[in-house]
Amino acid sequence: MKKELWRQLIHASGVFIVVLSYFIPPQLLIFLCVAILIFVVMVFRLDHNHNIPLFSTILRVAKRDHDERGFVYFFIGIIITLYFFQFNMGIANAAILILLFGDSASTLIGKRFGKIKLPFQSHKTMEGSLAFLVVGFLVSITQVSILTAFIGTLAGTLTEAYSPIDDNVPIPLVSALFMSIVVYLIG
Repeated sequence: MKKELWRQLIHASGVFIVVLSYFIPPQLLIFLCVAILIFVVMVFRLDHNHNIPLFSTILRVAKRDHDERGFVYFFIGIIITLYFFQFNMGIANAAILILLFGDSASTLIGKRFGKIKLPFQSHKTMEGSLAFLVVGFLVSITQVSILTAFIGTLAGTLTEAYSPIDDNVPIPLVSALFMSIVVYLIG
């Protein structure tokens, strides 16, 4: 569980992207995320054969044995969300926060306290999904209205629970899409 806690803290550290969005334009933020992704991929590959101070330690502490590509999907999800939803940075930021904190909460709470399995999903729990919904909602209301935040977080919760692919890509996209629909319909 300690390893997973470190992983989720690193996951949540992506909040710097939301903070930077207040100071730099979306196009530059997208470029920065692409540059970080390329850097991390290079460090990851170099780490296979060399000890890289600080980075190798972080990778050994936080890397899942069976998943070497999670961080790639994480950045791809954020980059695509920024690209498609830069017209409303409140929505883009809310979707990114839902990914960062909702997904981390669902993993930590689900693994630690999860007892009730979700229907049609043997490796996800009701407790984890509830944690995603509550935490995702709380962080997203810092960016969008209460109704918009709730609908976006609910969509993200269902995506996290039932996505057939790595959830780091579809969570922010689906959340942002549903929030955009709410904003469009309500005006």
